[in-house]
Amino acid sequence: MSRRFSALALVLVLSACGGSEETAPTAGAPDPAPAPAAAAAPAAPAADAPLDHDQGLLVSISKFAKGPDGRPLPSSELIVLVARGGGWLATSYQDPEAFVFHKAMPFTPADGEPGVVTLAGAAPGKAATLKLWRKGADGFAPVETIWTKNFGGKFSRMRDAEQADLFGDGIMDLAVATHDQGVVAVIRPQAGGGYEVTEIDAEPSTFVHEIEIGDLDGDGVPEVYATPSEPNRLDGTPQHGSVVRYVPAKGEGRVEVADLGDRHAKEILVDDVDGDGRDELYVSIEAAQGGDLEVRRFEGDDAADEGAAIATVTDPMARFLTAGDVDGDGKKEMVLAAKDTGLWLLRPGDDPRATWDKTLIDAKSHGFEHAALLTDLDGDGKDELYVASDDDAEIRRYRWSGSGFDREVIFKRTDGASVLTWNLNAVPVDLVE
Repeated sequence: MSRRFSALALVLVLSACGGSEETAPTAGAPDPAPAPAAAAAPAAPAADAPLDHDQGLLVSISKFAKGPDGRPLPSSELIVLVARGGGWLATSYQDPEAFVFHKAMPFTPADGEPGVVTLAGAAPGKAATLKLWRKGADGFAPVETIWTKNFGGKFSRMRDAEQADLFGDGIMDLAVATHDQGVVAVIRPQAGGGYEVTEIDAEPSTFVHEIEIGDLDGDGVPEVYATPSEPNRLDGTPQHGSVVRYVPAKGEGRVEVADLGDRHAKEILVDDVDGDGRDELYVSIEAAQGGDLEVRRFEGDDAADEGAAIATVTDPMARFLTAGDVDGDGKKEMVLAAKDTGLWLLRPGDDPRATWDKTLIDAKSHGFEHAALLTDLDGDGKDELYVASDDDAEIRRYRWSGSGFDREVIFKRTDGASVLTWNLNAVPVDLVE
């Protein structure tokens, strides 16, 4: 847990969840009030002055400023980081309807105009929102509410989403996870405008933290994977969890693909990391009662109680797994961002079901979520590692030097606010500037 993050703020964040059955408001409703951009935050000088990049970084944040009574006042913040003029320019955006931004990512709906979607959690009694933002005359701001719903609990949250052409019609769809009635939804943009929202699953008192999309069975039809679990606990006691699969194009509902017993996962990754041409499912299974964190690998024909343990770390949890090619050799690696022990590089060997090689990248990077992303923003053919070390109020970039990683700070928060960074995502700069 972040040393800068007050215990009260953490309780507020981790208890923020909601859910019950309720008719969703009309999808595609116009947003009532665009959120103005705040003044640009000071640019943080980079250790190695970068060239201007065509890709920037979206940073989704809960911000906790102190109120007059000393209690934290949570609010959302979306930071856009772009490399400009030898440094990194940070611009901050807010949405008055958002209690927290859980994720922001580029998205192109059926009308062909690209934008950015934000997934937001709401203040108590309010509706969660999924909005489309675009650059316009008033700058970068929301232009449309794609989906909004109060799930009926203390809080409502759009927790995670991924995009893919789920139905093979050439249109990108969204698969969305929510709190805390276990709602998993598919959003289909309509050619004539608007969106069709279908809730494909729901389960009372259930948190769904993560969505991944891939093709483990190799049939060419995308599968949606999700992580339902019991509500959050902080004491390390057993907490049941699983990983489930849906195949919307086939009308296939929930199928359990990983039974985690009395442990649970808030992070999964679906990717072809070993380069065999078929996706694998990687599950970050949180420790319980002082045990170790475990990363387990599942293939398409594995039973739910099988899977291969490829790495363990003595850490309570890791809520980010990210894959990419850090050294430009055409082979992927995986980075595990653990809460207390730092950043770990995992490389598969000749047998990808055996234990992977594990190297500590940085023991001095920490955060409760510890958001991390491997992506090639500078376009040199090698993926850089971007990490939010919330304990240090920094966004950092790591680049492979040939023998290890060079670290630089690309953004430093100076306002003294406690923050929780939920997600990092790459974005084309021309969508936000």
